[in-house]
Amino acid sequence: MTQPPLGFLIVFLLFSFLFISNSYKLWFKTEEYYKDLYASLTNEKIPLPFKGFFLKRLEKKQSWLFWQKAFSLLGIVAVVGMDVLVVRAFLG
Repeated sequence: MTQPPLGFLIVFLLFSFLFISNSYKLWFKTEEYYKDLYASLTNEKIPLPFKGFFLKRLEKKQSWLFWQKAFSLLGIVAVVGMDVLVVRAFLG
């Protein structure tokens, strides 16, 4: 395997950090995360595609939280695993 460029490594780790920080908010600041998301979807000034679809899912809060956390956990494992592989490729 060839060594990835430093720029790629930095951008990759920044996107990983973004995902992990959103996952942190979901897991440890759940109510704030839910309210922010709901407020952004109910804001009439922001045109979002599929707004109704996502609002319908948010109405069932407990189910929504369960599935968000389940996929978040899967994503965290995948992101950390890829971070390890990319850093190992860069270093060695």
